Amino acid sequence: MQFGRSYEDFTVGDIYKHWPGKTVTECDDRLFCLLTMNHHPLHMDAHYAARNTDFQKNVVVGNYIYSLLLGMSVPDVSGKAIANLEVESLKHVAPTFHGDTIYGETTVLEKTLSRSKPDRGVVHVETRGYRQDGTLVCVFRRKVMVPTAEHSNAHEGNSVGG
Repeated sequence: MQFGRSYEDFTVGDIYKHWPGKTVTECDDRLFCLLTMNHHPLHMDAHYAARNTDFQKNVVVGNYIYSLLLGMSVPDVSGKAIANLEVESLKHVAPTFHGDTIYGETTVLEKTLSRSKPDRGVVHVETRGYRQDGTLVCVFRRKVMVPTAEHSNAHEGNSVGG
């Protein structure tokens, strides 16, 4: 099974559908909030959310959804990355709630071979996350530096954790 891609494996316009999806539990949301010290009552206090929000229930913290989608994309996008260079934009388009299942897909926007180091290139991608009903919930664009196939094959098995 392929884990990550070399520069030559990316084609502008390609779309990678990340599998499997992930059903977000209340435990996932609470643990992420506690780990990141985000104690906003919108995410942590059901009574507050019921009385003070349009949704009348807790909303999953957006950065968990972003992190989940980023993780889902690793086998398809950055599994062989030399560096994650930049998150260019991040938009939370719609809320996510406990029990929603998140699915993700990534589109290759452009790619540029390095001028200073011919063994690598930069790939620009956009990742989108959807709820189970097809509602777009999160979109982000990022740039990832990946090795060329020649460099990757020469160093196979020498990566961090490899």
